[in-house]
Amino acid sequence: MIRKFVNTKNVNSCDFVIVGMGANLASDVGSPLQTLTAALAAMPAAGINIIRRSPWYRSQPLPVSDQDWFVNGVAIVETALTAPALLAALHGIEARFGRRRSVANAARVVDLDLLAYQGLQVRDDPALCLPHPRLHERAFVLLPLADIAPEWCHPVSGLSIAAMCAALPGGQIVERMP
Repeated sequence: MIRKFVNTKNVNSCDFVIVGMGANLASDVGSPLQTLTAALAAMPAAGINIIRRSPWYRSQPLPVSDQDWFVNGVAIVETALTAPALLAALHGIEARFGRRRSVANAARVVDLDLLAYQGLQVRDDPALCLPHPRLHERAFVLLPLADIAPEWCHPVSGLSIAAMCAALPGGQIVERMP
């Protein structure tokens, strides 16, 4: 069953399905921004419908490194896919645009993260951890999410976006793109 979240006033705000997006390398499609736009356009064919998408942000790599800066955003989606199937579909889209997984925190042409899935909590599966274990520490996730779902709350801590933003570790440079 596809869950609809168009009118969020009648929905438990922890129930969103949230996908994080990032890229800092060019792909065959073009710049990181062009690749992320193309990845979003590929989602409906994979059974992933975009309900809302944040503005794009530019962020310094985390942890800080000499890599190019990232383009980041988040989307609220609806899907009939289970969480594991959705994650597999996102990885399939990444592969289609040239993502090759190597070492942690490596530069990448596209990164699609399943951040939250309808309040589901999964900690005992090495392939799928929900909600994403570091989303509350990342300004490049929380700031775009605040733009499109300021009412969202973390399904484990119960913290609001505002509370998580106030508790962010320092030193993260994230700028909204024009």
